[in-house]
Amino acid sequence: MKQRIVFIMNPISGTTNKAGIPELIRSTLNHDQFDYEIMMTEYAGHAAEIANRVKDDGVDIAVAVGGDGTVNEVARSIVHSRTALGIIPCGSGNGLARHLMLPMNLRKSIEVINMCEIHDLDYGVINDHPFFCTCGMGFDAFISMKFAEAGKRGPITYIENVLRGGLQYKPETYEIEDETGLKRYKAFLISCANASQYGNNAYIAPQASMSDGLMDVVIMEPFGILDAPQISIDMFNKTLNKNSKIKTFRCKELHIHRSKPGCIHYDGDPAMSGQDIDVHLEEKGIKIIVNPNADKSLRKPNMIQSAAADLFYEISSLRKDITKQSRRVQALSKVMQRKLNL
Repeated sequence: MKQRIVFIMNPISGTTNKAGIPELIRSTLNHDQFDYEIMMTEYAGHAAEIANRVKDDGVDIAVAVGGDGTVNEVARSIVHSRTALGIIPCGSGNGLARHLMLPMNLRKSIEVINMCEIHDLDYGVINDHPFFCTCGMGFDAFISMKFAEAGKRGPITYIENVLRGGLQYKPETYEIEDETGLKRYKAFLISCANASQYGNNAYIAPQASMSDGLMDVVIMEPFGILDAPQISIDMFNKTLNKNSKIKTFRCKELHIHRSKPGCIHYDGDPAMSGQDIDVHLEEKGIKIIVNPNADKSLRKPNMIQSAAADLFYEISSLRKDITKQSRRVQALSKVMQRKLNL
């Protein structure tokens, strides 16, 4: 029997022109394997409504055609069901698609759907909001809000917001309780990662896996203007977990208390929340079409990224040496002045 598949398309997400996608689906999809339908979203939240109906009708696959917001709407509507999630990435970040190493080329992403390899994967929940890549608070949510408000999208906008926002944002003190006990941290951000990146290949948790039953908790300590470029480089170099300003651990569930209400985000969508925040992982809770030909070596940093990181580490070391030498010169100068005054 043919499988039933519904493509849920957001016509306005991201920067991709979607006018040609219906014809691309018609010409590329395996019609011997699938009976398909394309449904367009008309307003915020419509993708979730369509996906709920699709799930209730027993459709085999719901494909999100859009960005991270569309993917989240479709995915959260089909968790714990027999309906699998497919993705044709058309957004500006495409965080889940990039983590799964799905092709950014639209035709190739449809060819992955034709191969129809489905895995049961994990997802997370923050204060009743499901997320599939990351959720967070503090500077993390602040940046998500700034990015959502930005008139343009892409990695350059993201870096600009990180660098500008980092100089303005004041860190908060958080009480964090997991299976091992209660801890206090002063932090710029706390991110809980089910997948490895925010999108745009900005890796907040390079080692995160969607099949290990754990979420990676990333705590970024306060940093200064001289630390900001290195943090940005590490994020795109997949080496953020090695940065001295980063603390990480893994857990299944987490309770966080902060001094005042504020913003949180789930898969980049900002939302206001209270002082108490609960995050937990739902193990093997969603079926997702994956790329059977994904090359995991692509997770390794490329030569340009590595060279940039190495260069900045050398600059940082040189700056420290200069600072030490300057302090020695100042101390020697003071000694000489005291002797001359005698």
